[in-house]
Amino acid sequence: KEVVLKRTNRLMESGIEFKLNCEVGSTVSFQNIKENHDAILIAIGVYKPHSINLNKNNASNVVSAMEFLTASNRKGLNDKVEDFDNGRLNSFNKNVLVIGGGDTAMDCVRTAVRQGSASVKCLYRRDQKNMPGSQREVFNAIEEGIEFNWLTLPVEYIGNEKVTHIKIAKMQLGSADDSGRRKPEIKQGTEQLINADLVIEALGFEPENLPILFNEPALTTTQWGTLKINYKNMMTSLKGVFAAGDIIRGASLVVWGIKDGRDAVEIVEDDEPKYKEYVKQYKVFSNGRGGVYQVIDNDFEKDYNIIDDQVSPI
Repeated sequence: KEVVLKRTNRLMESGIEFKLNCEVGSTVSFQNIKENHDAILIAIGVYKPHSINLNKNNASNVVSAMEFLTASNRKGLNDKVEDFDNGRLNSFNKNVLVIGGGDTAMDCVRTAVRQGSASVKCLYRRDQKNMPGSQREVFNAIEEGIEFNWLTLPVEYIGNEKVTHIKIAKMQLGSADDSGRRKPEIKQGTEQLINADLVIEALGFEPENLPILFNEPALTTTQWGTLKINYKNMMTSLKGVFAAGDIIRGASLVVWGIKDGRDAVEIVEDDEPKYKEYVKQYKVFSNGRGGVYQVIDNDFEKDYNIIDDQVSPI
């Protein structure tokens, strides 16, 4: 955290102005920003959490991964966090269930351990080999006493104001889906109940609906909700509005966000943009959803879908 603060202070000292507690679309309109700036770079990431849609009663002890992790980080910075102090986002002495198998889920289980939880279980619908998160993180979590329930799917949250149990079903891996991973299928007759004091859903993230949020219907998106851009110049469908990072790729690694940011700055700062030619060569194969292209460049390589003449990350 000290590194982040140091970096932020350095940026402020260099003349960058930060507008904090500012929500585009409510605090200030996107139109107002466009009218007062020559170029805009949208680099907001993807932070809208996926939900498993089982919390029918809006139980207070079912929380998203981002909510849980943000509260823990803010507490570490000595901020006042009411929902942490009242116990809602604090796992101390609780039986914690984390649903998901990615790196965010690993952050949650290991944070819960450090907060002094009574027990931590991670539920994932595929096996360990097919989980998307870092295997090193998994091994570290196991060393710290976290219990992994592989091939396990939550099917019902039981409780009213608070979830007291989760009904789970065991899974088996069937035939491969479009991505090449074997599809999990429920084993009939394997349902059972697990106790839970705190349920953390770590199921990944998706973009906000930016055309609605920014009141800019001309801002076009892909079928996944990410912003469509021209990959030759990183410009969106709006002239002078560029985009970079997860908002064009979907949830990805920070190194790609850094590269996108640097590339975008070079383009935006150029008085007569040369619009770098990123796409040099295509290798074509099928994933069952249309054309999928692997883009090859000297320092840039990623998989893309070509949909409606737009290059979109898969």
